[in-house]
Amino acid sequence: MRLLGPAEVRELAARLELTPTKRLGQNFVHDANTVRRIVAAADVVPGEQVVEIGPGLGSLTLGVIEAGARVVAVEIDERLARLLPETAAAMGAPADALEVIRADALEVAELPGDPTALVANLPYNVSVPVLLHFLERFPGIRRGLVMVQREVGERLAARPGGKVYGGPSAKAAWYADVRLAGSVSRQIFWPVPNVDSVLVRLDRRPEPGSEAERQRTFAIIDTAFGQRRKMLRQSLAGLLGPDAAAILTEAGVDPTARGETLDIGAFLAIARAAGLRRVSA
Repeated sequence: MRLLGPAEVRELAARLELTPTKRLGQNFVHDANTVRRIVAAADVVPGEQVVEIGPGLGSLTLGVIEAGARVVAVEIDERLARLLPETAAAMGAPADALEVIRADALEVAELPGDPTALVANLPYNVSVPVLLHFLERFPGIRRGLVMVQREVGERLAARPGGKVYGGPSAKAAWYADVRLAGSVSRQIFWPVPNVDSVLVRLDRRPEPGSEAERQRTFAIIDTAFGQRRKMLRQSLAGLLGPDAAAILTEAGVDPTARGETLDIGAFLAIARAAGLRRVSA
Protein backbone atom coordinates (compact mmCIF):
# COMPACT_ATOMS: atom_id res chain seq x y z
CA MET A 1 0.00 0.00 0.00
CA ARG A 2 0.92 3.62 -0.46
CA LEU A 3 -0.01 6.51 1.82
CA LEU A 4 -0.96 10.02 0.80
CA GLY A 5 1.69 12.71 0.48
CA PRO A 6 1.38 16.44 -0.20
CA ALA A 7 1.01 15.96 -3.97
CA GLU A 8 -1.74 13.34 -3.62
CA VAL A 9 -3.65 15.41 -1.06
CA ARG A 10 -3.65 18.48 -3.29
CA GLU A 11 -4.53 16.40 -6.35
CA LEU A 12 -7.54 14.84 -4.59
CA ALA A 13 -8.70 18.24 -3.32
CA ALA A 14 -8.41 19.70 -6.81
CA ARG A 15 -10.35 16.78 -8.24
CA LEU A 16 -13.23 17.62 -5.90
CA GLU A 17 -12.79 21.37 -6.36
CA LEU A 18 -12.54 21.30 -2.59
CA THR A 19 -11.69 24.34 -0.52
CA PRO A 20 -11.19 23.26 3.11
CA THR A 21 -13.63 25.04 5.41
CA LYS A 22 -13.24 26.24 8.98
CA ARG A 23 -16.90 25.40 9.58
CA LEU A 24 -16.18 21.69 9.18
CA GLY A 25 -12.73 21.95 10.75
CA GLN A 26 -11.07 20.58 7.62
CA ASN A 27 -7.28 20.36 7.81
CA PHE A 28 -5.89 17.38 5.92
CA VAL A 29 -2.82 15.39 7.05
CA HIS A 30 -0.25 14.88 4.30
CA ASP A 31 2.74 13.37 6.11
CA ALA A 32 3.04 9.57 5.97
CA ASN A 33 5.52 9.38 8.85
CA THR A 34 3.09 11.19 11.16
CA VAL A 35 0.27 8.90 10.06
CA ARG A 36 2.31 5.80 10.89
CA ARG A 37 3.28 7.32 14.23
CA ILE A 38 -0.38 7.87 15.09
CA VAL A 39 -1.35 4.35 14.09
CA ALA A 40 1.50 2.90 16.16
CA ALA A 41 0.53 4.99 19.20
CA ALA A 42 -3.04 3.71 18.83
CA ASP A 43 -1.81 0.09 19.05
CA VAL A 44 -3.76 -0.87 15.94
CA VAL A 45 -3.45 -4.61 15.29
CA PRO A 46 -4.18 -6.73 12.20
CA GLY A 47 -7.79 -7.86 11.94
CA GLU A 48 -9.11 -5.20 14.29
CA GLN A 49 -12.20 -3.15 13.54
CA VAL A 50 -11.45 0.59 13.88
CA VAL A 51 -13.86 3.51 13.63
CA GLU A 52 -12.56 6.76 12.20
CA ILE A 53 -14.42 10.06 12.49
CA GLY A 54 -13.92 12.63 9.77
CA PRO A 55 -11.55 10.70 7.47
CA GLY A 56 -11.35 13.58 5.00
CA LEU A 57 -9.21 12.64 2.01
CA GLY A 58 -8.09 9.39 3.65
CA SER A 59 -4.58 9.95 4.99
CA LEU A 60 -5.19 8.35 8.38
CA THR A 61 -7.64 5.83 6.91
CA LEU A 62 -4.91 4.39 4.71
CA GLY A 63 -2.48 4.22 7.62
CA VAL A 64 -4.90 2.17 9.70
CA ILE A 65 -5.61 -0.16 6.77
CA GLU A 66 -1.87 -0.52 6.15
CA ALA A 67 -1.59 -1.83 9.72
CA GLY A 68 -4.00 -4.63 8.82
CA ALA A 69 -7.18 -3.27 10.41
CA ARG A 70 -10.60 -2.74 8.88
CA VAL A 71 -11.97 0.82 9.00
CA VAL A 72 -15.49 2.10 9.43
CA ALA A 73 -15.21 5.77 8.45
CA VAL A 74 -17.86 8.32 9.41
CA GLU A 75 -17.80 11.33 7.07
CA ILE A 76 -20.30 14.21 6.93
CA ASP A 77 -19.09 15.67 3.62
CA GLU A 78 -20.80 13.83 0.76
CA ARG A 79 -18.00 14.52 -1.72
CA LEU A 80 -15.34 13.16 0.61
CA ALA A 81 -17.45 10.14 1.54
CA ARG A 82 -17.96 9.28 -2.13
CA LEU A 83 -14.27 9.65 -3.06
CA LEU A 84 -12.73 7.77 -0.12
CA PRO A 85 -13.35 4.19 -1.37
CA GLU A 86 -11.89 5.13 -4.76
CA THR A 87 -8.80 6.58 -3.10
CA ALA A 88 -8.33 3.51 -0.90
CA ALA A 89 -8.57 1.20 -3.89
CA ALA A 90 -6.15 3.30 -5.94
CA MET A 91 -3.60 3.23 -3.11
CA GLY A 92 -3.74 -0.56 -2.85
CA ALA A 93 -6.16 -1.15 0.04
CA PRO A 94 -7.95 -4.52 0.13
CA ALA A 95 -11.51 -4.31 -1.19
CA ASP A 96 -13.07 -5.30 2.15
CA ALA A 97 -10.92 -3.06 4.35
CA LEU A 98 -13.15 0.03 4.32
CA GLU A 99 -16.78 0.91 4.90
CA VAL A 100 -17.86 4.55 4.70
CA ILE A 101 -20.87 5.92 6.54
CA ARG A 102 -22.07 9.28 5.28
CA ALA A 103 -23.42 10.91 8.45
CA ASP A 104 -23.01 13.58 11.10
CA ALA A 105 -20.88 11.90 13.76
CA LEU A 106 -23.02 13.44 16.51
CA GLU A 107 -26.05 11.60 15.14
CA VAL A 108 -24.54 8.15 14.60
CA ALA A 109 -26.47 5.60 16.68
CA GLU A 110 -24.99 2.34 15.43
CA LEU A 111 -21.87 1.08 13.71
CA PRO A 112 -21.23 -2.10 11.72
CA GLY A 113 -18.78 -4.64 13.04
CA ASP A 114 -18.58 -3.44 16.66
CA PRO A 115 -15.32 -1.43 16.47
CA THR A 116 -12.92 -1.88 19.38
CA ALA A 117 -10.78 1.21 18.70
CA LEU A 118 -11.29 4.81 17.65
CA VAL A 119 -8.61 6.63 15.66
CA ALA A 120 -9.32 10.08 14.31
CA ASN A 121 -8.15 13.54 13.42
CA LEU A 122 -11.15 15.21 15.06
CA PRO A 123 -12.51 18.49 13.67
CA TYR A 124 -11.54 21.24 16.09
CA ASN A 125 -15.01 22.73 16.33
CA VAL A 126 -16.82 19.57 17.54
CA SER A 127 -14.06 17.38 18.96
CA VAL A 128 -15.28 17.18 22.57
CA PRO A 129 -19.00 16.48 21.94
CA VAL A 130 -18.15 13.95 19.21
CA LEU A 131 -15.69 12.11 21.42
CA LEU A 132 -18.07 11.99 24.39
CA HIS A 133 -20.91 10.83 22.12
CA PHE A 134 -18.88 7.88 20.83
CA LEU A 135 -17.67 6.89 24.30
CA GLU A 136 -21.25 6.94 25.57
CA ARG A 137 -22.89 5.27 22.59
CA PHE A 138 -20.32 2.58 21.79
CA PRO A 139 -19.02 0.80 24.91
CA GLY A 140 -17.27 -1.75 22.68
CA ILE A 141 -14.65 0.91 21.89
CA ARG A 142 -11.91 -0.10 24.33
CA ARG A 143 -9.33 2.52 23.43
CA GLY A 144 -8.83 5.55 21.26
CA LEU A 145 -6.21 7.88 19.90
CA VAL A 146 -7.41 11.23 18.63
CA MET A 147 -5.65 14.27 17.24
CA VAL A 148 -7.19 17.50 18.52
CA GLN A 149 -6.33 21.14 19.07
CA ARG A 150 -3.74 21.46 21.84
CA GLU A 151 -6.06 23.47 24.08
CA VAL A 152 -8.77 20.82 23.75
CA GLY A 153 -6.36 17.95 24.34
CA GLU A 154 -4.92 19.53 27.46
CA ARG A 155 -8.44 20.09 28.77
CA LEU A 156 -9.47 16.48 28.13
CA ALA A 157 -6.40 15.10 29.89
CA ALA A 158 -6.39 17.60 32.79
CA ARG A 159 -6.51 16.47 36.40
CA PRO A 160 -8.50 18.09 39.23
CA GLY A 161 -6.96 21.27 40.55
CA GLY A 162 -5.36 22.32 37.28
CA LYS A 163 -6.19 25.57 35.53
CA VAL A 164 -7.67 23.86 32.46
CA TYR A 165 -9.58 21.15 34.32
CA GLY A 166 -13.27 21.43 33.53
CA GLY A 167 -16.42 19.70 32.38
CA PRO A 168 -14.82 17.83 29.45
CA SER A 169 -12.04 16.55 31.75
CA ALA A 170 -14.48 15.18 34.32
CA LYS A 171 -16.86 13.68 31.75
CA ALA A 172 -14.11 11.95 29.78
CA ALA A 173 -12.84 10.47 33.05
CA TRP A 174 -16.23 8.75 33.52
CA TYR A 175 -15.41 6.51 30.57
CA ALA A 176 -11.65 6.24 30.31
CA ASP A 177 -8.17 6.98 31.51
CA VAL A 178 -7.11 9.95 29.38
CA ARG A 179 -3.58 11.20 28.77
CA LEU A 180 -1.59 13.26 26.29
CA ALA A 181 0.38 11.08 23.89
CA GLY A 182 2.50 13.62 22.02
CA SER A 183 2.41 16.77 19.95
CA VAL A 184 1.93 17.21 16.21
CA SER A 185 3.52 19.85 13.98
CA ARG A 186 1.27 22.29 12.18
CA GLN A 187 3.28 21.67 9.04
CA ILE A 188 1.86 18.17 8.48
CA PHE A 189 -1.55 19.68 7.66
CA TRP A 190 -2.95 21.27 4.53
CA PRO A 191 -3.94 24.00 4.88
CA VAL A 192 -1.64 24.80 7.80
CA PRO A 193 -3.88 25.59 10.80
CA ASN A 194 -3.25 28.52 13.11
CA VAL A 195 -3.35 26.26 16.17
CA ASP A 196 -1.13 23.48 17.51
CA SER A 197 -2.36 19.91 17.79
CA VAL A 198 -1.76 17.05 20.22
CA LEU A 199 -2.51 13.35 20.40
CA VAL A 200 -4.80 12.16 23.18
CA ARG A 201 -4.89 8.51 24.24
CA LEU A 202 -7.98 7.02 25.90
CA ASP A 203 -8.18 3.61 27.54
CA ARG A 204 -11.65 2.44 28.53
CA ARG A 205 -12.29 1.52 32.15
CA PRO A 206 -15.46 0.29 33.89
CA GLU A 207 -17.96 3.10 34.29
CA PRO A 208 -18.31 4.02 37.97
CA GLY A 209 -22.11 4.14 38.04
CA SER A 210 -25.36 3.39 36.24
CA GLU A 211 -26.71 5.30 33.25
CA ALA A 212 -29.16 7.18 35.47
CA GLU A 213 -26.30 8.13 37.78
CA ARG A 214 -24.21 9.24 34.80
CA GLN A 215 -26.95 11.59 33.66
CA ARG A 216 -27.32 13.10 37.14
CA THR A 217 -23.55 13.35 37.56
CA PHE A 218 -23.11 15.09 34.19
CA ALA A 219 -25.89 17.55 35.09
CA ILE A 220 -24.03 18.38 38.30
CA ILE A 221 -20.76 18.77 36.38
CA ASP A 222 -22.37 21.13 33.88
CA THR A 223 -23.85 23.24 36.66
CA ALA A 224 -20.68 23.34 38.75
CA PHE A 225 -18.50 24.45 35.85
CA GLY A 226 -21.15 26.81 34.55
CA GLN A 227 -20.40 28.92 37.61
CA ARG A 228 -16.88 27.75 38.37
CA ARG A 229 -15.91 30.83 40.36
CA LYS A 230 -18.58 30.10 42.96
CA MET A 231 -18.38 27.67 45.84
CA LEU A 232 -20.31 24.47 45.22
CA ARG A 233 -22.95 25.22 47.83
CA GLN A 234 -23.80 28.29 45.74
CA SER A 235 -23.32 27.00 42.21
CA LEU A 236 -25.37 23.85 42.87
CA ALA A 237 -28.13 25.48 44.93
CA GLY A 238 -30.43 25.87 41.94
CA LEU A 239 -29.99 22.21 40.97
CA LEU A 240 -29.96 20.52 44.37
CA GLY A 241 -32.27 22.89 46.19
CA PRO A 242 -31.96 24.53 49.61
CA ASP A 243 -30.25 21.47 51.07
CA ALA A 244 -27.31 21.71 48.69
CA ALA A 245 -24.77 22.22 51.48
CA ALA A 246 -26.13 19.25 53.41
CA ILE A 247 -26.01 17.03 50.31
CA LEU A 248 -22.42 18.03 49.65
CA THR A 249 -21.44 17.27 53.23
CA GLU A 250 -23.16 13.88 53.04
CA ALA A 251 -21.18 13.18 49.86
CA GLY A 252 -17.93 13.95 51.67
CA VAL A 253 -17.41 17.15 49.70
CA ASP A 254 -16.57 20.49 51.31
CA PRO A 255 -19.49 22.83 50.50
CA THR A 256 -17.02 25.69 50.11
CA ALA A 257 -14.97 23.84 47.48
CA ARG A 258 -15.16 24.67 43.79
CA GLY A 259 -15.85 22.32 40.93
CA GLU A 260 -12.30 22.30 39.57
CA THR A 261 -11.07 20.51 42.72
CA LEU A 262 -13.37 17.49 42.35
CA ASP A 263 -12.65 14.27 40.47
CA ILE A 264 -15.33 12.19 38.78
CA GLY A 265 -15.76 10.05 41.91
CA ALA A 266 -16.65 13.11 43.98
CA PHE A 267 -19.18 14.32 41.40
CA LEU A 268 -20.77 10.87 41.42
CA ALA A 269 -20.89 10.92 45.21
CA ILE A 270 -22.86 14.18 45.08
CA ALA A 271 -25.30 12.65 42.58
CA ARG A 272 -25.81 9.65 44.84
CA ALA A 273 -26.20 11.77 47.94
CA ALA A 274 -28.90 13.74 46.18
CA GLY A 275 -30.88 10.52 46.30
CA LEU A 276 -34.36 10.72 44.87
CA ARG A 277 -34.17 14.47 44.31
CA ARG A 278 -35.02 15.33 40.74
CA VAL A 279 -31.86 16.22 38.82
CA SER A 280 -32.45 16.56 35.10
CA ALA A 281 -29.62 15.98 32.64
